[in-house]
Amino acid sequence: MVDITHKSSTLRTAMAQAIVKVSKTETIEAIKNDTVPKGNVFAMSKAAGLLGVKRTPDILPDCHPLPIEYTSVEYEINGLEITVLVTVKTIYKTGVEVEAMHGASVVALNMYDMLKPIDKGIEIHHIKLLNKKGGKSDFTDKFRKDLTAAVIVCSDTISAGQKEDKAGKAIIKKLEECDVKISNYIIIPDEIDSIQEKANLFQQQGIDLIIYTGGTGLSSRDVTPEALLSILDRRIPGIEEAIRNYGQDRTPFSMLSRSIAGTLKNTLILGLPGSTNGAKESMDAIFPSVLHIFRILKGARHD
Repeated sequence: MVDITHKSSTLRTAMAQAIVKVSKTETIEAIKNDTVPKGNVFAMSKAAGLLGVKRTPDILPDCHPLPIEYTSVEYEINGLEITVLVTVKTIYKTGVEVEAMHGASVVALNMYDMLKPIDKGIEIHHIKLLNKKGGKSDFTDKFRKDLTAAVIVCSDTISAGQKEDKAGKAIIKKLEECDVKISNYIIIPDEIDSIQEKANLFQQQGIDLIIYTGGTGLSSRDVTPEALLSILDRRIPGIEEAIRNYGQDRTPFSMLSRSIAGTLKNTLILGLPGSTNGAKESMDAIFPSVLHIFRILKGARHD
């Protein structure tokens, strides 16, 4: 199965359809009048569809088991055609389009099974996804494509050449995946003056995003939050909370990190952990969604 552990849960919705075509008007009348020998077609087929949605991962091997938090089954009659509409919702890491399509197909098959004693000419058509929302693709086009970033590694040992930087490179990899141009990548020691100097320098150069990695722990040399707090115009607690919440789901030590986020004029500044996993997970927690901030800073309205 595809690894989705790096994803965050969001509200996901999908609607799918199936069309059941009968061969005579008497079949439609029997459905409407509830005279089909096997029972109420719409009610029983809805129940079958609900089971189909919930049992999707039992049938399709690569589908992840996920919490189904809402399902609706609706019918539209148009002549000899009955359109089945199935809507599924969840708050999870992956979408529900396959569940919706599976539910629609099961509803249609159950209708076929119930109606075949009175109509030998039933056909099932157009099982397809009508729409879905809630995934990454819904938000991609809302981000600016001309963003620039500076990545600053804060580490005494790395700046002294005693250790290789991996956290900064993990951050750069994620930024490149999000189409953010890397304008600077530097390594500095854990010194408050140096940290502040670089923030002011890159902000004055018009860099959109400055990301520090390292110095967010609790040792005596971890001073990145202190250095940044005194120069930020505004903190953004929601970003900090999202980073720690995401990390805490993966390691109990994330609560000890002092990751920080805020703005210096129109530049977003992030202070992320110095460990490779900590930096990577922090980036996964907030990117690419955090890039929406640059539309807001430019005066764009919320959707």
